[in-house]
Amino acid sequence: MKPIILDVSQESPSVGKTKIDTTISFSKYINYIKGKAENENSVRKEYFEMVIKKLEENPDFLKEIPLSEVGNFKNQLDLVYGMLIPPLSDEKSLLWALSVPVGPVIFYGTDSFYDLMTDRDSGQIKCNMIKLNSDSLREKIQKVYTYILEELYDFPPFHYNDQILTLKDECSGLQKFYRLNVDNSFTTVCPKGELPELDLDSIRRELQENSDVSILTELLPLSLFQFKGFSIITLTDVTAEHAVEHMKNTIINRSTMDVHAFHNQINESLKMMVENPAVEFGLMPLLKVNNRLIFNKNTIQTSKLINAANTSDAAEEIYIAMAEEYFKAPKVLFMRTISKEDVKHDFIRMLKNDGVESYAVLPVYYDKKIVGVLEVYSTRQNAIDEGVLSKLQPALSLAARIMHNSIEEFNASLENVIREKFTSLQPAVQWKFKDVAWHYLRDNAKKQHATIESIGFKDVYPLYGAVDIRNSTIERNAALREDLQLQFTVLIETFSILKQKLGFGLADEMVYKCKKMIARILDESTDNDEMKIHDFLETEVHPFLIHFKENRVTTQSAVLVGAGGDEIYEADEIAEAIDKYFEITDEQTGVAYANRRALENSMQTINSSVNLYLDLFKSEIQKSYPTYFEKFRTDGIEYDIYIGQSLEPERAFSNLYLKNIRLWQLTSMAAIAKITNSLLPNMEKKLLTTQLIFINSGTIDISFRDDERRFDVEGAYNIRYQVIKKRIDKVHVKGTGERLTQPGKIALVYFNRKSADEYVDYIRYLQEQNTLLNDLEFLDLEELQGVNGLKALRIGVNLESDWK
Repeated sequence: MKPIILDVSQESPSVGKTKIDTTISFSKYINYIKGKAENENSVRKEYFEMVIKKLEENPDFLKEIPLSEVGNFKNQLDLVYGMLIPPLSDEKSLLWALSVPVGPVIFYGTDSFYDLMTDRDSGQIKCNMIKLNSDSLREKIQKVYTYILEELYDFPPFHYNDQILTLKDECSGLQKFYRLNVDNSFTTVCPKGELPELDLDSIRRELQENSDVSILTELLPLSLFQFKGFSIITLTDVTAEHAVEHMKNTIINRSTMDVHAFHNQINESLKMMVENPAVEFGLMPLLKVNNRLIFNKNTIQTSKLINAANTSDAAEEIYIAMAEEYFKAPKVLFMRTISKEDVKHDFIRMLKNDGVESYAVLPVYYDKKIVGVLEVYSTRQNAIDEGVLSKLQPALSLAARIMHNSIEEFNASLENVIREKFTSLQPAVQWKFKDVAWHYLRDNAKKQHATIESIGFKDVYPLYGAVDIRNSTIERNAALREDLQLQFTVLIETFSILKQKLGFGLADEMVYKCKKMIARILDESTDNDEMKIHDFLETEVHPFLIHFKENRVTTQSAVLVGAGGDEIYEADEIAEAIDKYFEITDEQTGVAYANRRALENSMQTINSSVNLYLDLFKSEIQKSYPTYFEKFRTDGIEYDIYIGQSLEPERAFSNLYLKNIRLWQLTSMAAIAKITNSLLPNMEKKLLTTQLIFINSGTIDISFRDDERRFDVEGAYNIRYQVIKKRIDKVHVKGTGERLTQPGKIALVYFNRKSADEYVDYIRYLQEQNTLLNDLEFLDLEELQGVNGLKALRIGVNLESDWK
């Protein structure tokens, strides 16, 4: 214990600019002990009387004591300490002190208190106990006035937050947090004159509404009072509690920070909890798709194990193998120091190679279900022990919340992709589905078997576009013909070998059937019936060949019993011919599928690029006004766009939005034509695209079809729009026999000349931009079944310019 004067605030006791009149006195304390002695009948009575006698031996101790002389009374202060602190308390860990009343000037305390507050070398104060910012100053004023009003006006105390002292630990370098408690039980507030009368109800209302104590500083200046006695200061280490709160706040504010900042904040909290800067942490949530473990680098990038595995390009393989085994029976894995025995395991060896010397894995549960693991690791040996793991227990529930949130975010991202890429429930119409769902729940609560409302939108403007791969059917048939010709040629050779080597008569018949098939394939005037060819191969050819392939060993064994080696050679030759046939007919690598693979790869290249561009187009048009955008996959890609007031009732619709999206559509078609043309050098099979737009001048009604889970037109007139869409892709220019759609051009089909004039304006604008060529055509189209009077615009795209 030390009687050392220490001004924690580094200034004289004051509140703001007002000095507080304080005097150290132990009179109230001694009177309290006397009262306890009078009412005590046990052996403690003698102890109290002994303490009182010791305290009263020095008459000066009973008087008001100047701060500068308080060190003269160390024996008496030791007795005060002995009475106020339980006798079995450990003084070395007790942060306890006495100060002037309601002031931050310490005059006596435990060694651990002084060691905490002062610099080891200089003996100077480490920091201010009370930070003089606006919040802490207001809290200090509140505490002083709480005491005055409670003592002199019988006013209930104010509520104020705990005061937290922040100090940097000299050993770990980490911040530590201490709750400051000031006990004024042995302080007396004395008015220097007559007490002012106060309207306590008005003060109460003012404090409840504004929490502003400035009204009290005007009504009750602190200069009216003197404080006698002493205050008891206690500091309690609340670093672990603060770390938990810091983690909670970080989780709450997750949306305001990126993944690295979030992990750094969590890591900082956990380090404070274990009080060791050499210990690091990793989070590894358990992600599943269809009940199957998956590896998502973005979600588990804070894992030390995964980061170590990434250096060997085996992260996914290692994670899946380890996780599948570990999550069968989750338990704590703990290695104080990674030993030679431990590195026999692949994942431990990678950690060791990455500098990890101490490692632990803690299973984390949310709602009694495993949601992931918390990694604890260090580059120092023996840095992790049972004590470290024990300190982390309060954080496991929060780690569970983090991992649960990660799993929920991942699942939500899957749902978003499904909703955006595979269903019709887009943001532009989602509000309508929510309304109908709510109405169904509401009505179902009122009556059983409520019916759900139909979902539809009236008077929306449709925009239709199609990007088609030119002559895709012809190209597909040509690729099939070339591949089948090769396949049946090799097949005939194989059966011929069988007939020659085995004298098997049925092989001769198979050669005959194959020759008939190949003649049919080469005859372009007939259609290749893929189903018949496939059926012939699967039910007749392949079982025949597989029989002889599987009986190769039996054949070899039989001939070994015979005369010599010629038969063995013949058996090998037959097997080699059969293996060659199955090798060339492998769909992934065989040459008998080369033309079809090249065609599919080229078509996939085109459609992927068009899809990507249309996704960007979709995002751009949503910025001006909400639209419904749906794509359909054919050999190419078709899309429908709907825009109108009924899609967004809360926002006024204008034809300006319609005109804007029409210009966007025309521009996007030009861009797609240029993109697909630029892909030609990289295509295994050179394919061209055509671009088609159908201009519908009026509005239509659409409704959601439950059976197909998509929107479709409604009403007889509107169905006509759908019929026209389906038939115009193959339409010819009237009197020429020429297809309307041509590579490198955009065709725009219309009925109404006024609508066409609008698009002509857009075309002129894009010609000025060097996007379109100066070859605009006005065309009449041939009559289609049930449709006549169609006309078209056709315009070439500038494929060579640098426009974007």
